[in-house]
Amino acid sequence: MADIDERALAEVVTFTSDLIRIDTTNRGGGDCQERPAAEYAAGQLAGAGLEPSLLERSKGRTNVVARIEGTDPSADALLVHGHLDVVPAQADEWSVHPFSGEVRDGVVWGRGAVDMKNMDAMILAVVRAWARLGVRPRRDLVIAFTADEEASAEDGSGFLADRHAGLFEGCTEGISESGAFTFHDGSGRQIYPIAAGERGTGWLKLTAHGRAGHGSKVNHENAVTRLAAAITRIGEHEWPLRLTPTVRAALTELAALYGIDAGLDDVDGLLTKLGPAAKLVEPTVRNSANPTMLNAGYKVNVIPGEATAFVDGRYLPGGEDEFRTTLDRLTGPDVDWEFHHREVALQAPLDSPTYAHMRAAVEEFAPEGHVVPYCMSGGTDAKQFSRLGITGYGFAPLKLPEGFDYQALFHGVDERVPVEALHFGVRVLDRFLRTA
Repeated sequence: MADIDERALAEVVTFTSDLIRIDTTNRGGGDCQERPAAEYAAGQLAGAGLEPSLLERSKGRTNVVARIEGTDPSADALLVHGHLDVVPAQADEWSVHPFSGEVRDGVVWGRGAVDMKNMDAMILAVVRAWARLGVRPRRDLVIAFTADEEASAEDGSGFLADRHAGLFEGCTEGISESGAFTFHDGSGRQIYPIAAGERGTGWLKLTAHGRAGHGSKVNHENAVTRLAAAITRIGEHEWPLRLTPTVRAALTELAALYGIDAGLDDVDGLLTKLGPAAKLVEPTVRNSANPTMLNAGYKVNVIPGEATAFVDGRYLPGGEDEFRTTLDRLTGPDVDWEFHHREVALQAPLDSPTYAHMRAAVEEFAPEGHVVPYCMSGGTDAKQFSRLGITGYGFAPLKLPEGFDYQALFHGVDERVPVEALHFGVRVLDRFLRTA
């Protein structure tokens, strides 16, 4: 099996930088243009002998899909996907311009460097290297670059799943962002978490109704007061423990790594014993609901008849009914709530050959590392692709130096990725995709 070539290692850096320089800021509400990045990706795929399709639901909101035929026509196909859009960045807060794609001191800087134009670039670099080396994977690979992941996904993976399901024929599993990165625990251990689950998305709109009136008068039906009380109850609520199989496995493997009693009857105590490694699990042992936006009134001396708020809710696999019931109770009789955006929670098996191949690929290039499963606290395009029966894993490999807080850079200031991390990712991704 030929190793990945030097050109691929150079190209992954170039592709990451080039994609960052294409501003695909997604502010929500349709305010984004992914087409230039989609055309760039499609051009690189075409240069590898593939025939990519460019697909849009809305003008400029472009997705790219291409298929690589495998050597085993009886094998299920694998979806490899990444999104092209990024969240906004305020330039005056950054050390470099967020869309410069600058490569400085062995690091690529800019919005999307970790979320997730780095993975997009790794996919392109591997595919192009295979074309040069004459490599074919065992199973069909469907490559997809999507729009709109950072908002509703209606113009991206949702559109593809609903309107172009035929392009994903035969796909039973998929890989995408937020897995197989180095997590340093502060005591010399290197942990590589591979995502095998996601909490569901429950973004909520709350509406409080009351009696409008003069600000100087007594008013026991004040919509703002009612909303504030409901928001306070939600923000202060202590959600009960809920362990999914993925989270249970993560806790068990981490406990074994640290040589401590698993203690699943006292999960909070176990998390304390795990120290910094608890960050990998702590957000996913419970449902959550965090108030994020408030809107009420139009003049200081007028009590409005209505007030609204938004809440970022997340629920674990099997936890949506509990989530709904709890919100009914916390909002109370004077505040209505509805889903502003809802997507399912996901769970992927840990005993699958695909998970074993991901683990093996990481261990080959990071033998000092410890691979563990984990559940993502947020969500990815895997939610929409699950409508097609595709089981999703988070696998975007990066070998990161100690002190590099990868998770804090998601949607953060001075987002960046080391060149060596990209090189590691290309090698691991290449090895996994050939054998999976």
